Amino acid sequence: MTNGPGAGIPAVSTAILAMSRHLEVRDVLKTIVASARELLDAEYAALGVPDDHGGFAQFVVDGVSAEQWKAIGPLPRQHGILAAMLHNATPERLADVREDPRFGGWPAAHPDMSDFLGLPVADGDEILGALFLANKRCPKTPPSRRDGCGFTEDDERLLGILAQHAAIALTNARLYERSRELTIAGERARLAHELHDAVAQKLFSLRLTAQAATALVDRDPDRAKDELHQVAALAAEAADELRAAVIELRPAALDEDGLVATLRSQVQVLDRAHSARVSFTAHCVRALPAAQEEAVLRVAQEALHNALRHSGAEHVEVTLGRSGQGGLLRVADDGCGFDPATVRRAGRHLGLVSMHDRAGGVGGKLTVESEPGKGTAVEMEVPGG
Repeated sequence: MTNGPGAGIPAVSTAILAMSRHLEVRDVLKTIVASARELLDAEYAALGVPDDHGGFAQFVVDGVSAEQWKAIGPLPRQHGILAAMLHNATPERLADVREDPRFGGWPAAHPDMSDFLGLPVADGDEILGALFLANKRCPKTPPSRRDGCGFTEDDERLLGILAQHAAIALTNARLYERSRELTIAGERARLAHELHDAVAQKLFSLRLTAQAATALVDRDPDRAKDELHQVAALAAEAADELRAAVIELRPAALDEDGLVATLRSQVQVLDRAHSARVSFTAHCVRALPAAQEEAVLRVAQEALHNALRHSGAEHVEVTLGRSGQGGLLRVADDGCGFDPATVRRAGRHLGLVSMHDRAGGVGGKLTVESEPGKGTAVEMEVPGG
């Protein structure tokens, strides 16, 4: 691939169009990274979105297999060259990243990298993330001699254009997700109104029945007793309605309650809302890094959605356990299942691509086992911290 300014414009246009097709933040990040790697013909590409605690809320890679990513271990911290791009908003183009004084080494399983190009993805003064590439492919240069082979000024300009549009795409995706959250909030308000009406009706009936029992207690004790039984039944129904309202309207408080409590609460809601029996068990679960816990929760929600809406299952079992220093999620159903050979056609419909991306984004691994008529089992393993 020739990366001169003229030859690069069609490729940049293609990359920008690809980014604009997605609305989910995770999909946008993945498209940005894949587009950057292809555009500049690099061996590796990555994009990190920082959190407020010295780590990364999201970290997407391209060019690294799922097995390699799992072996590398926990997500990197904001230090060295990554920190420089995030804090100073300056591009970094290095002939050999290993010789830079800020270089602090890699985990044992990390692929070897030499030439490096990195740019911040910024929206005005706000730095949204750091986009970087490594090991520009030079097919005419022997592996033992990479002199003169590396990222150029033209590469930096092209990546700069892509980074500007990446910021727009990422901002739009965030706005879309925020809009969706507001829609959900509106639905919660509507549900609260409906539940309020339902509970108010129960309490009104309860009051009338209690008044009737009071009037009958002297002249017709037997009828009064019947009315009091009805009072007890109405009180129980009102209590159930209120309990349902509390659980249904309570937002998932992952940060406050932790993964186990949040998952258990959501499973209980789904168990009441669907004809299928939905159960949850947890065994020796340890706390995981925040990004991993969020990814596990989102994968569990997606897998539960599939099982309850598409599989026709009678029973869905969610289990969360420990795997070494990390965690293991399993969502299994006894539904219709599907043929793994058709997974490419079914994958996007069932959210499998999204689940794989979420697992890979936190250094984890996702496996899906299914067979027609034999149900489906989704497992996600994360390394821990």
